[in-house]
Amino acid sequence: MTHSARPLPGRAGSTSRLTAESPVVTGRRRWRGDRYAYLFVAPSLFGVFAFLLLPLLIVFGLSLFHWELLSEPTFVGLANYRRLAGDGGTWHSVWLTVLFVLLCIPLQTVLGLLLGLLLNQRVRGVRFYRALFVVPWMATPIVMGLVWTWIFDPRDGALNRLLDLAGVTGPNWLTDPSWALPSVALVNVWQYTGYTMLFFLAGLQGIPQELYDAAATDGANPIQRFFRITLPLLNPTTFFVTVTNLVGAFQVFDTVFAMTDGGPSHSTEVLNFRIYDTAFRQFDFGYASTLAVLLFLLILAVTLAQVRFFAKRTTYDLS
Repeated sequence: MTHSARPLPGRAGSTSRLTAESPVVTGRRRWRGDRYAYLFVAPSLFGVFAFLLLPLLIVFGLSLFHWELLSEPTFVGLANYRRLAGDGGTWHSVWLTVLFVLLCIPLQTVLGLLLGLLLNQRVRGVRFYRALFVVPWMATPIVMGLVWTWIFDPRDGALNRLLDLAGVTGPNWLTDPSWALPSVALVNVWQYTGYTMLFFLAGLQGIPQELYDAAATDGANPIQRFFRITLPLLNPTTFFVTVTNLVGAFQVFDTVFAMTDGGPSHSTEVLNFRIYDTAFRQFDFGYASTLAVLLFLLILAVTLAQVRFFAKRTTYDLS
């Protein structure tokens, strides 16, 4: 007589119940684990919302109004954007901003890399020189602008006096429209090259020495090691410093305000200064918000282009 095996009472139901509930249990465990992550991320998310997303929404909303601060805002729809399309002064400011960026960023990046290479050597007093080049970055832009205004003074400035000793007549650095913007850009490069150098120095110290030793064993000379090892492995650092420096250069204001106040003849009226002038001197906050939206879109477009350029050229894992 054969007996078929029968499961013990309650066991089959328990197995099916566990099987049915396993996704729920897994979901609960996952939520319990994730909620701690959300808890730690919450302050940063609040900061992003309160200081980035919310101001952007407010500025975009204001761009749809005509508001002179002391009067009631008047909804005008896209009238400010139509005004922007035909505003030659604003597009001139956009061009000046792009020109300022082109004057600053390549020179600032190259000098920062060269300083990083020099100060990555084991020489006496290297820590002192590292700190020395960072001092301009730590100074207030307004103060540095005032100091450089005196240096660029055509009569009593230190720069023209040095040129006089060499038999060269210096130009009117800040009152000549041809020289004003390059002069401001030079001050910006002087102030932020040390900042750029710090990150390149950190990137250089993160490259394993074994790679250079292996390349030297294979007969690679210093130039080949620089272009085949150093530059490719510095791509993450280069990406970071170019993005942050570009964003800063597009938003330059303090140095222009302190040195030229947008002059002479609007030759240094970059877009961020024009926003300030429109809002706080002409009291046209609606149109100033429209200009701010334009500046945001320009920075966003340049940043996305950089992300796309570096995406396939960047290596983060050296293991």
